[in-house]
Amino acid sequence: MSERLTVGQALVRFLAAQEVERDGERQRFFAGCFGIFGHGNVAGLGQALKQHEDLLPYVQGRNEQGMVHMAAGYARQRNRLATWACTTSIGPGATNMVTGAALATVNRLPVLLLPSDTFASRRPHPVLQQLEVPHDATVSVNDAFRPVSRFFDRIERPEQLVPAALEAMRVLTDPAETGAVTLALPEDVQAEALEVPDSFLAPRVWTIWRRPPASGALARAAELIRHAQRPLIVAGGGVIYAEATEALRALVDATVIPVAETQAGRGSLRSDHPLALGAVGSTGTEAANRLARDADLVIGIGTRWSDFTTASKSAFQDPGVRFVNMNVSEFDAAKLSGLALACDARVGLEGLGDQLTGHRVADDWEKRARDEATAWAGEVERLVNAGHGPLPSQAEVIGAINAAAGESGVVVCAAGSAPGDLHKLWRARDPKGYHVEYGYSCMGYEIPGATGVKLAAPERDVFAMVGDGSYLMLPGVLVTAVSENVHIVVVLVDNHGYASIGALSRSVGSAGFGTHYRRREEGIGAHPAEPGASAHQLLDSPDGDGPAQPAEALPVDLAANAESLGATVVRAHTIDELREALEGAKAAGGGPVVIHIETDRYVGVPSYEGWWDVPVAEVSDDPAVQEARREYEKARAAQRQYVDTP
Repeated sequence: MSERLTVGQALVRFLAAQEVERDGERQRFFAGCFGIFGHGNVAGLGQALKQHEDLLPYVQGRNEQGMVHMAAGYARQRNRLATWACTTSIGPGATNMVTGAALATVNRLPVLLLPSDTFASRRPHPVLQQLEVPHDATVSVNDAFRPVSRFFDRIERPEQLVPAALEAMRVLTDPAETGAVTLALPEDVQAEALEVPDSFLAPRVWTIWRRPPASGALARAAELIRHAQRPLIVAGGGVIYAEATEALRALVDATVIPVAETQAGRGSLRSDHPLALGAVGSTGTEAANRLARDADLVIGIGTRWSDFTTASKSAFQDPGVRFVNMNVSEFDAAKLSGLALACDARVGLEGLGDQLTGHRVADDWEKRARDEATAWAGEVERLVNAGHGPLPSQAEVIGAINAAAGESGVVVCAAGSAPGDLHKLWRARDPKGYHVEYGYSCMGYEIPGATGVKLAAPERDVFAMVGDGSYLMLPGVLVTAVSENVHIVVVLVDNHGYASIGALSRSVGSAGFGTHYRRREEGIGAHPAEPGASAHQLLDSPDGDGPAQPAEALPVDLAANAESLGATVVRAHTIDELREALEGAKAAGGGPVVIHIETDRYVGVPSYEGWWDVPVAEVSDDPAVQEARREYEKARAAQRQYVDTP
């Protein structure tokens, strides 16, 4: 049997009927559809969403990139077991989603993108917003999605919808393959009708099976652990997505192997656990980086081994260090020439626990890990209670948010200096309490990401920590939070510029060039050597504790901007005022609350033996750059190619 429907109607009905199952628990996969309508989708998907809003709720977006970020935030909070679809018109509406698609794919988060495309019939070509490529008539702007999508298809005939939609769901629900999935929909095809099989519209359950490790590989991993003198676990996002945190703790309690965490894996082990070392790598803690340096076996669980995790391959310095990689993705499990355990994290950890019954690491390694973890907890307390003034430090702001979050609050962040400081300083109490997007580190993610998190977990307090640079990227998503009555608390940290890159610029000898928000005093063509000719080129002093010359900040009021978008705004000037504002914001009802606070951009958190490979100019007449190059060459000497013994 079949039913005659338009492509748009059939797709909406199909999405509303999709469910996932893991461990016997079923849930709806698509919570709804974010969308902005234009001539490309208003008569196709727009009509279908209006007709079937009882089946698939529609939420109006204000920025196409922001819509994808909301879907990604939602998917991550739901451990990739649910997400949203996003629909746009053709042209700029479609390409505005490309950045969001890259973020979702890099972070292995399922989102379904439905950009409209130009007429498949080509009768009215060229149409408004169409890109014409003289040498290839099949190309449209949607081809930009190909490299940033895990699956891409263009539905050029109505009957193509059925196999394309099923293939899209296969990828979206595959833990190893998931990411952005793009179905480009020509505007004429969306409105065309086809006979849709009843089976396509019926409820469909996609079971996510927990893949077990190969028995031989598991036995080999256990053997390596038993013979290791200084083993270290590096827990990544896969531990949390697989809901394997209890299995990890059980293994740690039994074997006393210490644990360090990646950005996505923060919260895999509670920070008050005596063997929790915290962040590792370029943004790592002193405790984790010291043990990483000396570890002779590193057990990566659910990590893709980014350069920040390995400190650009300088973190693990033992001459004979070996790696065991437990990952649901064979691609990630094969990295660093380690022993690949391609499996679900929970099943793999439970299997390792069985194999290692009665085994404990050496007493001196356990004692060292406990001592380092205790010392680090004291260092965190020192930094978050520093009493810096007259402007507070970012570390103190983090401490205030951490306290306000309590046992179940969620902090959301993505770009700038805050993710590195959060990675070090956040005291994790819950596996879903730390939500820092650092696979793509996308400025502008914070507010839409937090909105998605709150939609996924309405019972939790959600805090978006966003710098002034990131805020200016996507403030319009506040309007969506206002219209949908989404109660998030946005802590807007204002340091009048790009503080993170300012610090990086100083470290490579460039004195913060191009990172301050300052008014240009003369025209663009003024010669830089003229005093005051180009104030946006304001440089920092050699010691890095302030600008080399005074300069007035731009007369930009970000708090007033947030208020104009409908948010409730509180201005805090001290850490005590921030703490009071956070408690008040938690208790407030309604939509978003924005708390504005200025911080000192020159007070950062130390690197704690972490390093990140950012090349310094090899030739320069600037002594600061020359010195930075010498330091870079020394640091680069610690980089290694990790090639295991066959």
